[in-house]
Amino acid sequence: MSVNSTGSSATSEAGAVEVTLKVGQNKYLSAAPASTGPPGRAEMHAIIEVGVSDGGHASASGRREGTGAALAEVLIVDTSKSMLHPETKLHAAKDATVAAIRLLPDGTPFAVLSGRFDATVVHPGSGTEALAVADPRERESAEYAVRMLDADGGTALGPWLDLARRLLHGQDAPVKHVLLLTDGRNEHDDRTEKRLEKVLRACDGQFICDAWGIGDGWDAEVLLSVADQLHGHAAAVRDEAELPSAYEELMDRLLGTALPEVRIRLVPTQGTEIREVKQVVPSEQTLRPAGAEPETRGTEYVTRGWADEIRHYQVVLAADPAGRELGEDLQLAAVELQVPETGSPVRLPAPQPILVNWTDNPDDVSRPHPGVARHQLYQQSYEAVAEAYRAWLRGADGRARASAELARALSLADRLGDTRMRDELLRVADRDATPPHEVHVRDDLKHVDWQHLILSSSVTTPPEPGEAPGYAAAGPGDPGPAGDGVGELVQCPHCEWLGPAGSRFCGGECGRPLGEPA
Repeated sequence: MSVNSTGSSATSEAGAVEVTLKVGQNKYLSAAPASTGPPGRAEMHAIIEVGVSDGGHASASGRREGTGAALAEVLIVDTSKSMLHPETKLHAAKDATVAAIRLLPDGTPFAVLSGRFDATVVHPGSGTEALAVADPRERESAEYAVRMLDADGGTALGPWLDLARRLLHGQDAPVKHVLLLTDGRNEHDDRTEKRLEKVLRACDGQFICDAWGIGDGWDAEVLLSVADQLHGHAAAVRDEAELPSAYEELMDRLLGTALPEVRIRLVPTQGTEIREVKQVVPSEQTLRPAGAEPETRGTEYVTRGWADEIRHYQVVLAADPAGRELGEDLQLAAVELQVPETGSPVRLPAPQPILVNWTDNPDDVSRPHPGVARHQLYQQSYEAVAEAYRAWLRGADGRARASAELARALSLADRLGDTRMRDELLRVADRDATPPHEVHVRDDLKHVDWQHLILSSSVTTPPEPGEAPGYAAAGPGDPGPAGDGVGELVQCPHCEWLGPAGSRFCGGECGRPLGEPA
């Protein structure tokens, strides 16, 4: 992969995008045989914090200095018959789409699709699968086409996304993005053939998709599955009038993209297995291994669409303590960040290690890293909301269970200090002001209230500053922040293995003393 970067010790260039990396973990694992999983293997959970800052150089025009158009955009409008009940949904969808079109900088490739049982291009509307190029005339023409939209038919997301994929194929804009809006469930896709699942697999890696719900008939799980597979976000508006401003905020974020992608490369040492990599802040998303160039070390995971922001990722590794020394820092994997060539300077951090220290002291392994523990609480909260919804669907028979699960979710929100989550839960639950603060599911709920809650419960927040992922959990001998000794790496001059500073022997293929000349 072509990379334009400097090391973390280099002087920052004016206008450079800076990428940061911290690794947080409790490095202590029990040397005793594992009670779960394959015999002899134990799991190490680490939190990787990745940050991107462009120094404020991304402009409102959607271009960074010295670059071309940042974006190729496809706007999908649900025009199924339900969008007319009430008509305010369709009017809001038109207003929002027009607002997005007006923000497209000149030179931006774009198209507008109408989605029903199938999808059609309403602009440029030439009958060919091509994109228009934004300029005053094209924006005006697209606005007219949007204003003329009517609604009929059903909802089938698979064909909509597949047409977007074909339109964006071959586009060279750094960010290829689809904005999908629907008011219904994916009821008219071919479920026996699992068409949506097949389309999502075909679209993975081709573009980012943000999936939005409007009205009261959309399905949160479908929006989340689209966003998870296509590296986007799932969201919804409670009031149709909120949609145009929400679209404007989204377009501003897209046009301020600092980096189209950042690749997380994990280089495990011999005998270490990568079990899972997923984003955990600002929402949970599964990361899948990406195809790497020949001769590339390790496994790469692609993250897309970076503005000025910080995201957290959880890495799960498995290793066998058999034959390993106790009380010694050993490397399980190296974490490296890579970016594509952008035409602008990018300052990348030095690689960081994920370590293990095998121990027979149970106190050392009893404290999970704060970031890992926090994500476990969020998982429990999401599961509690899902179970509460399933119980509510059973009517009076499930009311007590729904109340109990909402009480559990509220307790978790309090532990997390997540006031946003707590406020969303209190939209569907009443909590007594006096002890024992019993929780009761509300009487007047609709399905859409639960769909909003499910979406909201998928959003996560980072730990407080004192629990930052770059800090190891307290334990005997921990020096403190990652980077103060433990976080530094040395490279073997013989086989290019990367290992913890202070290592005396190579942990790679050659096993030679690190002091020997190359």
